[in-house]
Amino acid sequence: MTFDLARIRAQFPALALQDHGQPRVYLDNPAGTQVPQQVIDRMVDCLVRTNANMGGQFRTTIDATELVHQAHLALADFYHANNEREIVFGPNMTSLTFQLTRSLGTLFQPGDEMIITAMEHDGNNTPWRLMAAERGMVVKTLPFDPHTYEFDLAELDALITDRTKFAALNMASNLLGTINPIQEMCTRLRAAGALTYIDAVQYAPHGPVDVQALGCDFLVSSAYKWYGPHQGVLWGREELLQTLPVWKLEAAGNDSPNRWETGTQSHEGQAGCIGAIEYLQWVGQEFGADFRDAAPEGCSERTADLHAAMRAMATYEESLSERLITGLRAIDGVEVRGITNLERLAHRVPTVSFTKPGLDNAAMAAHLAAHNVYVWNGHNYALPVVDFLGIRQHGAVRVGPTHYNTVDEVDILLTLVADFVAGR
Repeated sequence: MTFDLARIRAQFPALALQDHGQPRVYLDNPAGTQVPQQVIDRMVDCLVRTNANMGGQFRTTIDATELVHQAHLALADFYHANNEREIVFGPNMTSLTFQLTRSLGTLFQPGDEMIITAMEHDGNNTPWRLMAAERGMVVKTLPFDPHTYEFDLAELDALITDRTKFAALNMASNLLGTINPIQEMCTRLRAAGALTYIDAVQYAPHGPVDVQALGCDFLVSSAYKWYGPHQGVLWGREELLQTLPVWKLEAAGNDSPNRWETGTQSHEGQAGCIGAIEYLQWVGQEFGADFRDAAPEGCSERTADLHAAMRAMATYEESLSERLITGLRAIDGVEVRGITNLERLAHRVPTVSFTKPGLDNAAMAAHLAAHNVYVWNGHNYALPVVDFLGIRQHGAVRVGPTHYNTVDEVDILLTLVADFVAGR
């Protein structure tokens, strides 16, 4: 089935914006995507019709309670969770992660070991290192190959001991773009009795998530990276969410997710998440027919739609990655920091970072911005990555196309990068 880019782009009001007659080229998507009309409509409707706390007797609060329930059901299908009790909303991934450190930290003793990788976003790094310092844990770092930008799982095996109790892993790097073999990594760690916490923030906009197949214990993503509003969404095994100690008010419920969702939540944010799921369902229904056979066995119709959508989007995005990587490597002195083998594009998301000796990355980003092309530069919060590569001082220029971007937009960027490097 043809991926109709015109119909896709028509769903996103922001893509029609211009500045002084010049269209905006959004290649800043790894830091946050634009939202489709369904998200906007859902959030406005929530603020107009269901603007009340939950649990009361009148119409607005009854509708608000049902809205929140539906949001949890939708995200359970997005993650292929067992049920909606395994879904916890929060303001963002980082806040949810810090919250989990309080609870999980109670399980560990001095000398227990934790594994973190050199490929993490700092949101899946610093919170756990702080927890480890408090509990007297030993932190081990799994390196990646600086030439292939992938892990050697034999090195993971070498780090695992009978004291390994926890691991924080990213599903895809927010700087390198590498998609990591999380299922295999979790299998090894689970055999050792370790709990696993997966950062899927960079992966979730580009591929289907199936927590049951992954075999992890917790997984988190940020809705504003997958075409939704500013919300973090955590999945956890129900038995853990129901039994771990939590820091909550006495008046709050004792069942998950109530025991985790402290205070009044952003109902409009959760409504927007429903809108993003509805959009992705539409993509799956309209353009994902060729991919429906790959849906998890026995899953809901919505999960099947979502998986079809993500696979259709990823297939199109591979063409953008190929164009972008090939074009950057053709520019004198430019080094792509990530997988460049075009036969292995399925092992990366389209987040592409590059460096060049002597290049002023901030000036490059400013040059692109002057032509209404949006990218990021610097460490992009991937502190373990830039430290491992020795590029922390200047970082990299990060370009992130997604399924609503065009080949023409990638070509515009490539021309501007080549001009800047050539001093034109």
